[in-house]
Amino acid sequence: MLIRSLTLATLLAFVGPLFAADDDSPLVKDVGRARPLIVIAPSSVDPTWVSLKKSLDEPASRKGFTERNMVLYTVINTMGQRDGKDLDPQTTMALIRSLKLGAGAKSKIILVGKDGEKKLEKDVVELKEIFSTIDALPAAEKEATVPVPAPVADVAPAKGAKGKPAKPAKPPEQPDD
Repeated sequence: MLIRSLTLATLLAFVGPLFAADDDSPLVKDVGRARPLIVIAPSSVDPTWVSLKKSLDEPASRKGFTERNMVLYTVINTMGQRDGKDLDPQTTMALIRSLKLGAGAKSKIILVGKDGEKKLEKDVVELKEIFSTIDALPAAEKEATVPVPAPVADVAPAKGAKGKPAKPAKPPEQPDD
């Protein structure tokens, strides 16, 4: 019994963080729904971020951004936001971990497709180049959506049931260790 417990504890110690790291990224929620554009900058006065923000403030660019189902994530000096709304520190760090960027003090701009894969990763990029990258994607990626589960139909009661619920089945016996 002691060996089983130690084996299980060791297995969970190694595998547990891997399971946690897969589901805690905010990008998981956008798969099939939106194309995340992630901007990581060391400060709010970073020239890459300032020029991209200026481009996004133009009405035509903003319209193109929404038409392409894009979502803007920003991580400025470890403070994360999604479309202008603050992310908590754990979510921000999960976002950074999910991108697998490594260490670096330079700015990064990353475009993630609806399929969850990186489509573009550069230090400096214009908004026009981001739009052209999206427009050049295959039609299957452009139309990708999250599969909607089919509605569950009501099951008709069996003949002769007369509306009485059936007794639940007896659970199987567990062997003693």
